[in-house]
Amino acid sequence: MEKRHADRLRAKFPGALAGKRLVNLRIPDDYQFQDAALVALLREKLANYLGPQE
Repeated sequence: MEKRHADRLRAKFPGALAGKRLVNLRIPDDYQFQDAALVALLREKLANYLGPQE
């Protein structure tokens, strides 16, 4: 998600996001579906939120 996506979500769903944390990983939308580099980047950035993965 890029900053503009987060901004759109906040504008479109203010009630649903009220009091909730929206995490923006700041990953540009430059990858193809299931791109190995994207998967590795997601795992790296999400590790702080998901904990250890098998």
